[in-house]
Amino acid sequence: MPEKKIVFVDDDESIRKTFLLMFKKDYRVYLAADSEQALRNFKHLRFDLIVADYRLPRLNGLEMIGRFRDLGYRGEAILISAHSDLIRIEDLDRFQVGHFFVKPLDFHVLTRSIEYLLEQKEMS
Repeated sequence: MPEKKIVFVDDDESIRKTFLLMFKKDYRVYLAADSEQALRNFKHLRFDLIVADYRLPRLNGLEMIGRFRDLGYRGEAILISAHSDLIRIEDLDRFQVGHFFVKPLDFHVLTRSIEYLLEQKEMS
């Protein structure tokens, strides 16, 4: 089985570091501090999953996922946010976001979600 690639975008450095430590053993992890950095660095990368914070400098996480979709990305997406009141179900649907989590993150639940979404992708 090829190594799965995850792009993780969050402006909080401690969350990025925690994500890297949690997932680098099982996945190839690519980190970005904002949406423009992610788009610039990873637009040509073939990856399997985007995990993005909603509130990012410049473009928000949903807009960034939309840009990746415009570039041809058809993989899975997870959105995270400390501000659940800003997120509309219609937007999650429109940008094909598979799961949404509210911060503070439960990394055990996030791990299960990532495994599930990547297994579903593999089966399709």
